[in-house]
Parts: sequence; structure tokens; C-alpha cells
Amino acid sequence: MTELPKIVTTADGSKTLLDAATGEHYHSLFGATTESQHIFISGGLKPLMSMHNQINILEIGFGTGLNALLSFHSCDGPISLYYEAVDCCPLDPELVMELNYARFLGIAGAELTFKKIQVAPWGEIVAISECFTLFKRMALIEDFIPEPDYYHLIYFDAFSPAVQPNLWSVEVFNRMYASMKHFGVLVTYSSRGVVKQALRQAGFVVERLTGPPGKRHMLRATKLSNLNNA
Repeated sequence: MTELPKIVTTADGSKTLLDAATGEHYHSLFGATTESQHIFISGGLKPLMSMHNQINILEIGFGTGLNALLSFHSCDGPISLYYEAVDCCPLDPELVMELNYARFLGIAGAELTFKKIQVAPWGEIVAISECFTLFKRMALIEDFIPEPDYYHLIYFDAFSPAVQPNLWSVEVFNRMYASMKHFGVLVTYSSRGVVKQALRQAGFVVERLTGPPGKRHMLRATKLSNLNNA
């Protein structure tokens, strides 16, 4: 019988899960929501919001859905989001709701939004609101071939290269690169040398940015050419 993930409280008071199979936490123990906000929203989504009215996001590793929730509540004005997430092992929505992210964030309407995100069927396009469309795709990341020239932003949030090195390969990043629009951005928490090298080999221009609490750096990779340099 598969052991269920264990709920763990992180340093900022928000909760995460410990995956029994890999020994990996879904978020930083220094702060689950702090990490997601810093890397994926502040480092990825926010800078693009002044450039586009429609932003297509691809998340690699849906996990608890925290990044989707934060993205939903980061958009204001006329901006619409198409949010596609890929994961091979969806979590039990009832378990994830126990993390109480909506209550922790203290945002009006967040609890209902998070429930809609969690119960949305996999493999179906679902309108969570007039400006947020969600598509949860159940697939192995290493086998996933995304639509070319489509995404403005990629959240690369798979388990670490230490336990899933095949997901951080040049081959996978080649596919990410091909799937992105010109000036598209990929953000990730991992700043390991092998990750930077793989991203550069795939054609990205890579920046090392200040990381969230407990982590010195994060990476932001930008597609500056329509030609894959790999």
C-alpha cells in the first residue's frame, strides 16, 4: 500500500507535503507560500503582466496547486490566464484542502477558488473564472510534448534534480524552449550547475536571481530567439 504524503508546517506558517517515495517536500521548509510567491509569481508572472493581456502558463509539476492559486489571485485588471499543468501523480484533493492555503493567505474568495482548482477534472479545460482557464494534464513529464510557440511562461516545479534527474535534462528543456513564444520566460527554484548548463544548451539565456528565504539563488531563463540553439 502506498504511503500517503505527510503534512508538514513550514517556517512561514504555511503547510506543505512530504512525499514518502522520494523523501522530497513539495515546497521549501523555509516557507511554502513564501517560496512560491517569490519564485513563480514575483520572478515569473508579475514582470510579464505589464507586457500581455493574455498569458499562457505551463506548470511542470502541478503538485498541491499552490502556484495555480497564487497565479489566479495575482491577476488584476483585464489580464486573462490560460493555465496548463502537467503531473503524472495527482494528489488527493481532500488531502490538499487540509493544507488550508486559502485561509493562510487571507484572500477573499480564495477558499472557493482553491476548491474549484482541486476538483477540476483532469484532461478537461475548465473555466475557473472569466479570466482564468485551467487544464490539468495527467502525463509523464519526460514523455510530454507541449504545443510549439504557445506559452509565455513556464513554472518548472518538478521534484529536485537529485531525485528526478531525467526531468532536468537537455531533452526536456529543448521541448520547453520549442513550446515558448519569443521572449518567453521559464522560472525554477533549482540553481544547480547542471540545470543552468542544460538550460543554456537548450538555447535559453539564463539569469541567476536572489532566491527565497533559505535559498541563495533561483533561475530565470528567457527565450530570446525563435531558433533552438541546441
